[in-house]
Amino acid sequence: MTKGTAIFAAGCFWGVEAVFRKLKGVIDTEVGYTGGHTQNPTYQEVCTDTTGHAEAVKVTFDPEITTYEELLNTFWETHDPTTVNRQGPDVGSQYRSAIFYQDEQQRQTAEKSKIAHQKKLDRPIVTEVIPAATFYPAEDYHQRYFEKNGPTGCQL
Repeated sequence: MTKGTAIFAAGCFWGVEAVFRKLKGVIDTEVGYTGGHTQNPTYQEVCTDTTGHAEAVKVTFDPEITTYEELLNTFWETHDPTTVNRQGPDVGSQYRSAIFYQDEQQRQTAEKSKIAHQKKLDRPIVTEVIPAATFYPAEDYHQRYFEKNGPTGCQL
């Protein structure tokens, strides 16, 4: 089976992961940190808003069941891409909206999707579409957090 990978940042990674885990064709998810300058950051470091990293979710999917475009649609529909460094009560650059593309095809698809979704909104989308950088998995207690603890502590 061919597998695809997509990385999205859309606020608190617990809620973002929970949304993507429910999608048909998603094989696995992993929460972590990416897009910053600190190597091997911890949650406590990322929360200081000084590492440059975003809380992100790496989605592994079966492209024969779900497409990257469908994952992008879910991304746009499950957060507010018009707020800078904020989702709900969560504030800081670690909660920014970003798509970390894996290759040129993903970049083009993400940019087209962004343009299409902008037409549906009355405020400008601030989502970054940037190359994927090193993805640092978050600590074990963050993985599948809602499955272990229920939906508390961040927006869905």
